[in-house]
Amino acid sequence: MNNLIRLIGRRLVALPIMVLGVTFLVFIIMSWSPIDPAYAALGESASDVQLNAYREQYGLNDPWLVQFFSYLGGMLHGDLGSYGQAELSVSEKVFTALPVTMQLTFLGLIIAVLFAFPLGTIAAIYRDRWPDQVIRIFSVACIATPSFWLAILLIVLFLGTLPVSGPLPPLTEDPGGWFMRMLLPSCALAVPVTGQLTRVVRTSMVEELDRDYVRTAVGAGIPKNIVIARNVLRNALITPVTVLGLRVGYLMGGAVIIEIIFNLQGMGRVLIDGITSNWVTVVQGATLVVAVAFIIVNIVVDLLYVLINPRIRAV
Repeated sequence: MNNLIRLIGRRLVALPIMVLGVTFLVFIIMSWSPIDPAYAALGESASDVQLNAYREQYGLNDPWLVQFFSYLGGMLHGDLGSYGQAELSVSEKVFTALPVTMQLTFLGLIIAVLFAFPLGTIAAIYRDRWPDQVIRIFSVACIATPSFWLAILLIVLFLGTLPVSGPLPPLTEDPGGWFMRMLLPSCALAVPVTGQLTRVVRTSMVEELDRDYVRTAVGAGIPKNIVIARNVLRNALITPVTVLGLRVGYLMGGAVIIEIIFNLQGMGRVLIDGITSNWVTVVQGATLVVAVAFIIVNIVVDLLYVLINPRIRAV
């Protein structure tokens, strides 16, 4: 138990350090933008006096480090700045869109896991036989399928059958409507990950099935199915879960494109609005929130290792 507490403590200590690093990186990259935030906020009709007053009010004339620490202080209080001539809140815009992206990401992740783990396990058990060959062809086809192309194809195939546009019903109020609206985009997002994860699960299962303890247990008369269910599956999950944590970042990035295709009001729409309207603070805030969400998800995945393999608690 002490080792488990230390492991959790190390992850929690690392969290603010990584968030600070990501914040610094995003801020310095966005500071290279040629777009003048004052000009983007006030518009073309603003005079030089108004532009200078805006820069002075929001500290844009301050040294770079002063601006960074000012932004960091605002971020700690949930303030990611403002945008537009009406000085609307970036935080409100971003955190309204974030749940849509996270819902799409995790539904895509669930679909990928539900297909990849059984398929990878079956392919490993029937190694080099026809089920393995069929699953191998299927996984390669999934990997080679771009999500954006599949999204367009799904819209063409299911137009009029499943909703492909329109508002997203709240999950808590209309779960059925929410699922139907999310089904096609999440499937488009999940297919490439399903192929990749199937290959990883198969490889991990094959390596585990070739270990001495499996042959010893089977030779001692324990049915192979029981050995697989009790030992092999649990030990083989470490590598797929590692890959799964990394794939979350891919899914979140892919979700941005899929949201645009299916007209979902998520982080993709926020980024597109920010880019097309020259709202640097919106792009900066959205990028930062997505990066922090990715860090948190990967720390959660690290903690899942403990549940899968108790030996990691001794690390």
